[in-house]
Amino acid sequence: MAEENKEQEDKKEEIAEAKKVDKTKKELKEEKAKEKGKSQKAKQSKKEAIVNAKDSPLSKKHCIALCDFIRRKKIENAIKDLQEVTKMKKAVPMKGEIPHRKGKIMSGRYPVKAAEYFIKLLKQLSANATNNDLDLEEGIIECKTNQASRPYKRFGTMKFKRSHVTLKLVKDKSNKEN
Repeated sequence: MAEENKEQEDKKEEIAEAKKVDKTKKELKEEKAKEKGKSQKAKQSKKEAIVNAKDSPLSKKHCIALCDFIRRKKIENAIKDLQEVTKMKKAVPMKGEIPHRKGKIMSGRYPVKAAEYFIKLLKQLSANATNNDLDLEEGIIECKTNQASRPYKRFGTMKFKRSHVTLKLVKDKSNKEN
C-alpha cells in the first residue's frame, strides 16, 4: 500500500510539473502572438477613410450636384455648407433648366433631403477617419455617385429614386511643403 501511494504521489507531482511547463509554454506563445499583433497593427496604418451608401433613396441629379459641391473640401467646411443648404441660405449649383439664384452662381436648387443625408454620411466619414488614426485637418473629401437599380413602385407604373454614393477622406497633397 505504501509503495502504491508513493507511486501515485510521484505521478501526481509529475503531472503537476508538466502542467506548469505547459502553462509557461502557453504564456510564451500568447506573448509572441501579442507582439506579432502589435507589429501588424503598426504596419496596417490606413491612408484613407471610406463611407459607402448603397441604394440611398436620393435623386442621382441631386447627388451629383452635392458631390460637386463638397468635393476637395474639409469635412467641417462641407458640413457647414450643407447645413446652410438645409436652412435655404445657400444654393447648390446645378446644371439644366433651373432658375437663377442670388449670389455668385448661375442656377441652383436647395436639395434639403439629400443635404441632410450627406451630413450623416460626412459624420460617419469623420468617425471612420478618427478610428483609422487619420488627421481630419489634412484630409479632403473625394466623392462619386452612381445610378443604383431602381425598383418599381406600386402597380408597376413608376420607379423609385436610387443612387450609390461613395465618400473618401484622402490626405491633401497640395498642402505639402518641400
